[in-house]
Amino acid sequence: MSTTPPAPTQPPRNGGDLVVESLTALGATTVFGLPGQHALGVFDALRRSALRYVGLRVENNAGFAADAYARATHGVAPLLVSTGPGALMTLAALQEAAAASAAVLAVGSQVPLAGLGGGRHGYLHELTDQSASFRGVVKSVHTARTASQIPSAVAAAWESALSTPHGPVWLEIPQDVLLAPVDVPPVAGLGVEPRELAPRPELVAAAAERLARAERPVILAGGGVVRAGAEAELLALAERLRAPVATTFGGKGAFPWEHPLSLQSWLEDRHTTSFLEDADTLLVVGSGLGELSSNYHTFRPRGRVVQIEADLGKLESNHAALGLHADARLALSALVEEVARYEGGTAGDGTGAAREVSPEAAVSGLLGRVRDRLAGQDLDLEQRVLASVRDALPDDAVSCWDMTILAYWAWSAFDPRRSNALHSAQGAGGLGYGFPAALGVAVADPERPVLAVSGDGGAMYSIAELATARQYDLPVTWLIVDDGGYGILREYMTDAFGRATATELARPDFVALAESFGVPAVRTSPDRLRTDLAAAFAAPGPSVVVLPARLRMFAPTHLAD
Repeated sequence: MSTTPPAPTQPPRNGGDLVVESLTALGATTVFGLPGQHALGVFDALRRSALRYVGLRVENNAGFAADAYARATHGVAPLLVSTGPGALMTLAALQEAAAASAAVLAVGSQVPLAGLGGGRHGYLHELTDQSASFRGVVKSVHTARTASQIPSAVAAAWESALSTPHGPVWLEIPQDVLLAPVDVPPVAGLGVEPRELAPRPELVAAAAERLARAERPVILAGGGVVRAGAEAELLALAERLRAPVATTFGGKGAFPWEHPLSLQSWLEDRHTTSFLEDADTLLVVGSGLGELSSNYHTFRPRGRVVQIEADLGKLESNHAALGLHADARLALSALVEEVARYEGGTAGDGTGAAREVSPEAAVSGLLGRVRDRLAGQDLDLEQRVLASVRDALPDDAVSCWDMTILAYWAWSAFDPRRSNALHSAQGAGGLGYGFPAALGVAVADPERPVLAVSGDGGAMYSIAELATARQYDLPVTWLIVDDGGYGILREYMTDAFGRATATELARPDFVALAESFGVPAVRTSPDRLRTDLAAAFAAPGPSVVVLPARLRMFAPTHLAD
């Protein structure tokens, strides 16, 4: 007698499977995070999925890694964390993602359904209203209270994160919902339609006329140009108008650094501020003209301002303008086409009066004044160090910068050589960004070397991630500038009060500490920095280069000399 073999059984699925299946259906390939008790359902489901999981040692660092991954890929970066302390540890990273318009989809667990509302059952990690902690930080907050709600909630969160302007979102799911068995087919065909922001035609026409008739048009390009992938449109418009272009710190790489019309990024310089103020029409695209982009709010435009901004809250928030609430790429593309309608196909010196000095000569003169100003401040060491970093870094590499004096120099003086290749935490300004962000970039493209730059103070925020770098063998070289304290705060306090308080730090032997993680490390000097960095970039896997040096900032150039 023959026996019919039993039909193969499918492995048990739960609410966590619906999360990972939904993410996969929407196009995710990689997730970042750190497990916790209430989130075990979704982490167990990862092993039944094709998603690549990258686990960091601290939730905030996982958030920074996801932020940089989203910037590097122009896509959504899922971040999986647990309830209470794990969730709250992501807030600083999500604030940075919000400031930089990085599409991080944070999925956090919750206490069981019976405990929602707080205080009734005394669950571990319980908060009265966990989602309330996120509402002032992220674009949108989502909750799934049943398994059947999970796919739609994940899709809604994904769509919100990727709609213009991009930004972080928060989704939370109770523990018992993640663990409960489900008897539905695997998620497939889940679709979203992220919103694009096209400019209104009448505003494009008005902006084009102002720019075409301007005698001295100037463009200030912000991070919105990079996030929108609008570099080609910016170049086309600038060349048609023959308009000089400055980039904000977040917009570095949006315009070619050595282009004859490039004012580069010297926004903390009174000569640059004056140049922008002197424009009879200033086009601000992808920037809210906040504190850093306006030279600490000293910028006072004398001409007319046209502003293209996807974030409605930033439109005309600091200066009156002809405001276009639009995606930078769509708006710039429309402007290029509309400006071309004017006589001769070129503008700037066509319908406007003849310029006394060519735009290219004006740009060259400004950059000369900037160089002369720096030359009088005895800053040879700082400029040599930054030049050594630039010379050692391969042209196709990406750099990620913490809040440290060398990063402040890089905002103004560093040529990233291409767009979307320099990331920093200058949006929200939290310490500890550089190294975990570099890990996120390396996960996105492990074939290219990545540079992280931190001071010794910021390095201690993310030192545990040396284990992550080693575990995943990520090609990140970490430059730690060791000056024995919080260097920029030391300068600020000394300038303001005559002496610094609470800025000096005991710190470890960074070389020995890195080697204890199995990460090669070397202590360098300004004279050997270029050689040691180049060797680190050429070697596989992670490495650390420690530079003992006390660097200084250039003088506060928003003040009159």
